[in-house]
Amino acid sequence: MTGSQGTPRTVARRTVVAAVGGAGLTVAMTACGGSDDPGQTVSDKPGGEGATGGTGGGTGGGAEIAKTTDIPEGGGKVVGEVVVTQPQAGLFKAFSSKCTHQGCAVKDVSAGVINCPCHNSQFDATDGSVKAGPATTPLPPAQIVVEGDSIRLA
Repeated sequence: MTGSQGTPRTVARRTVVAAVGGAGLTVAMTACGGSDDPGQTVSDKPGGEGATGGTGGGTGGGAEIAKTTDIPEGGGKVVGEVVVTQPQAGLFKAFSSKCTHQGCAVKDVSAGVINCPCHNSQFDATDGSVKAGPATTPLPPAQIVVEGDSIRLA
């Protein structure tokens, strides 16, 4: 690669991998989409009834990842590639469990904050926004369906 003045420019492998990984996540999330509203990733109805994210009719196509009773109010749980939160009673949200700083897996959710142990980035459990860096990008939302006491990937 060359810079704007014809001089060689070095790009760190980490930068290339992060860019390619981000593009892949965007493609994967677009392919799994179904809703034009990025805020419609989980059930917004108290008690978790009904489906969102364009799946319609309260049925999700994915495997069950947790029971609603597994997700504490004001907290959450990391389940594989997603972190599921319950910011208020009956409202469940889900986000990628990979920190947007360097891809470490977030470890826990407490007091409304999703915590990454690698460099102490913190994310809001309601919307995935950055509360404390070094991360500067929010956690991407994940599609889930809440049906009765079951939480499933959409």
